[in-house]
Amino acid sequence: MSVARLSTEDGGRESKRSKKGNSPVLGFSGEDKIGTIQPHDDALVVKLRIGGFDVKRVLVDPGSAVEVMYADLYKGLNLKLEHLMAYDSPLVSFEGKTVTPKGQIRLPIQTGSEVVEVDFIVVDAYSPYTAVVARPWLHALGTVSSTLHQKVKYPSGSQVEEIGGDQAMVRQCMVAAISHLSSTEPKTSMKEDL
Repeated sequence: MSVARLSTEDGGRESKRSKKGNSPVLGFSGEDKIGTIQPHDDALVVKLRIGGFDVKRVLVDPGSAVEVMYADLYKGLNLKLEHLMAYDSPLVSFEGKTVTPKGQIRLPIQTGSEVVEVDFIVVDAYSPYTAVVARPWLHALGTVSSTLHQKVKYPSGSQVEEIGGDQAMVRQCMVAAISHLSSTEPKTSMKEDL
C-alpha cells in the first residue's frame, strides 16, 4: 500500500504515517477486490465474535446509528430476558414495520486482539441477518468499511487488520428475505394491479 506524502514547512517530505504518530493509514485499493465477485451490489456481511461466540450473518451498516440483535441470536447466546435493560424507542424493521424492542444488552465484540463493548438493541422481528453492527462499533474500533471491496479494516497497534465479507452468505440472506417477503405478502390478482 502506498503512503501519501505531505510537504513540511522546510520543503522536505514527511509521510502521513509519521505525522500521525505511527498510526497506520486505512484505505482500499484494487488489490482489495481480489477474491470477490465483481461487479456486485452486495451488502457487507461478516462473521464476528460476539459475547464469546462466533456469529455469522452480521450485517455491517454504517448508515445505522444503533446495533441490533435479533431474537434468534439472543436465544442462541443463552441470554435470558432478565439480562435486558430497558429500551423504549421504537425501531423500523426491514419490512417497514414499527418494532418495539425487547430491551438492550451490552456485549463485547472481539476482532483479533481488539475488544469493543457494544449496546445491542434486541428485537423480535424477522431478519435474514443475526445482528447489525453500526456506527457506534465502527467508530469505537476506528474502522473503515467498503461494500465494494467486501472488507472492514481497522488499526491494531501499528498494523492494519481486516475482516472479510462473505458474498455467498449475503446472497443466501437475500434469497431468505425474498422468500419470507413473498410468503407474508397478501396474494393479489394481476387484474387488481392494473
